[in-house]
Amino acid sequence: MTQAQATDTHPGELADVPGWFPPLDQTLFTWFLDQQKKAGIKGDLLELGVYMGKSAILLGHHLQDGEQFTVCDLFEGDAPDEANKAESSKSYASLTQQAFERNYLSFHDTLPTVITGPSSLVDEKVAPDSCRFIHIDASHLYEHVYGDIGAAHDILLPEGVVVLDDFRSEHTPGVAVAAWEAVLNRGLRPICLSTQKLYATWGDPEPLQEELLEMLRQRSDVGLSLQEAAGHRLIRTRSRGMKPPPFPPSRHYVEPVAASAPAPRVAESAAARPARPAPSRARRLAKDLLPPVITRAVRRARVKRS
Repeated sequence: MTQAQATDTHPGELADVPGWFPPLDQTLFTWFLDQQKKAGIKGDLLELGVYMGKSAILLGHHLQDGEQFTVCDLFEGDAPDEANKAESSKSYASLTQQAFERNYLSFHDTLPTVITGPSSLVDEKVAPDSCRFIHIDASHLYEHVYGDIGAAHDILLPEGVVVLDDFRSEHTPGVAVAAWEAVLNRGLRPICLSTQKLYATWGDPEPLQEELLEMLRQRSDVGLSLQEAAGHRLIRTRSRGMKPPPFPPSRHYVEPVAASAPAPRVAESAAARPARPAPSRARRLAKDLLPPVITRAVRRARVKRS
């Protein structure tokens, strides 16, 4: 994982916000949230681990009337244990609550409810069976992810969707163990996999899978395959040059200045060329007086010199 660089400027577009949120996952987040709205599913939104706010900004855009959005992150706070402290110092040293709030408020009028502290606080702050969509992207340590999945199980509505980030990266084996353990032993049912994230539910995944397959098969910018594992159907997706879905610019967006067109080249006409000076009277007289043989010799000499 490369270190995303923080900035001190207001973002003009979502792409200006540092973070790891590729176009494929932006597309899948948007699709799942839109499907819930079409189906009339109401519920709150929750994100564990926000970094600079890139995915939180997109989630906040899909908040419906009467719903709450809660985010949780350590920010500059103390980690609950030494392993988590080392992880935060290595990968998220540039993260501050001020940077997150600046980025989020560039796109939204109000902040979500912010829990500053470890994700273990969430089940105390968020009511059971209240959320329709949860994004888990906090600690990568097994014990913490195990707890986050347990909290999500209690907080998520039966038909809700939970997304686990970094479930397959080589530097996050703790997430992989906790994620697949939840699938095998804790009733979590996969819907689809992207390069970075596992989308799942504790409800019935099949209706969502059928609708998702219908959407994906109409696109040429996504690779698609189906697999079976331990009795679960897995929809695997990967980007093929996918572009992010449209997203409103921030209040600080500045329209790029169009480059001025170069001045058209004007073809030089014969009339515009300077006229060759007329031969002098002495040259005309010499030409008339020289014998033809000498004139031809002079011409041949000129040709050789040229």
